[in-house]
Amino acid sequence: MSAAQSLQITNVNVFDSLAGRINGPFDVTVDGSTISTISPAARPESSTDAVERQQTDGTGKTLIPGLIDAHWHTAFTTVPAQVAIMGELGYVFAQAVVSARDTLMRGFTTVRDLGGPSHGIKLAIDQGSIPGPRIYPSGAFISQTGGHGDFRMPNEVPRGIAGHLSYSEIIGAAIIADGEAEVLRGTREVLRRGAAQVKLMAGGGVASPYDPIDVSQYNQGEFRAAVEAAENWGTYVTVHAYTPRAVRTAISAGVRCIEHGNLLDEDTVALMAEEGIWWCLQPFLDDADAPPLAGPNRVKFEQMVAGTDTAYELAIKHQVKVAFGTDILFDAQLATRQGALLAKLTRWYSPAELLQQATARNAELLAMSGPRNPYPGRLGVVEEGAIADLVLIDGDPLADISLIARPHEAFTAIIKGGQLVTAGT
Repeated sequence: MSAAQSLQITNVNVFDSLAGRINGPFDVTVDGSTISTISPAARPESSTDAVERQQTDGTGKTLIPGLIDAHWHTAFTTVPAQVAIMGELGYVFAQAVVSARDTLMRGFTTVRDLGGPSHGIKLAIDQGSIPGPRIYPSGAFISQTGGHGDFRMPNEVPRGIAGHLSYSEIIGAAIIADGEAEVLRGTREVLRRGAAQVKLMAGGGVASPYDPIDVSQYNQGEFRAAVEAAENWGTYVTVHAYTPRAVRTAISAGVRCIEHGNLLDEDTVALMAEEGIWWCLQPFLDDADAPPLAGPNRVKFEQMVAGTDTAYELAIKHQVKVAFGTDILFDAQLATRQGALLAKLTRWYSPAELLQQATARNAELLAMSGPRNPYPGRLGVVEEGAIADLVLIDGDPLADISLIARPHEAFTAIIKGGQLVTAGT
């Protein structure tokens, strides 16, 4: 955006994502891709700014940083599981392109992708070919045989009989790796492809076909192989895990972030707080947003959600660094409720606290990618010099948090990198 196309939002209240409060009114000016000035709102006749700007009246509105989803799956959000596993790859990617656009239009200007072939879509977004959020890719998630990332057909084992990589490995969704050498190779491969962070499966999962939710996956040596490779590239390892044993093994090897963790006990949560470990939690509940599972997968889901309240309560009690992510998979309808899932955090947090999670706190987690950060600059705040990823809300989200669950009604402007990508009436 050139200087002549600069944007100014006048007389707008601004959410301070660090302090957790709304201040204002201000005049906020965007030049290029960054916020250039934030100043007390001036009367139109008193303005001395000679630069011609596209102006938006922010009266009665609130400007917040672009929302961040710290657990997302770009390629697999909206297609059914069987389509993702066995369907036409071109169709999967076509639906992912649509999903990327819809994600941005819900006000989520950044996502941390935690498994799947997202690199091509990220490149197209970054080049401006298609609309979508900034993507911090993990690339293929790394799983042991029979682990949470093993979605091979039953007749694809042992590997020697199949004689080739499985479909999920070929398309870059997963890497099946056993032993330190294979984990090291897999980690180096995802880093070679451009991973911002590395994702390993450390325990059983709900959607996976072979592993009970209580099992631990990988040993300390295998985790350490991935951690050292990631550290050599200046970034970190995060793991999928639910149980104390899985989490403790990962932490002992240097893993810096835990995804899910709904079944953790208090001693493990205290250890996470002591070690400064990030915890990316999701508001998984057995409610209207629960996935339509059956059989063993339904049983595993019920086991997992039984711990959700306790997990959030322990995280708050021990002041663990908590990130917000949705982990929406294989469900086009649930994807439309991305903002509603964020609003659901009022079960445990104030509206200000949950907005802080989805902005400044998540941005702090993203910054752990260090030199592998694909978008240098400051995200998650409305401050001078920060990247201009912004959402203009008609109303006060701290007084009515349901506004973020109704983006098509409540969001009057979404700005990514200084560009107005949509505007309401």
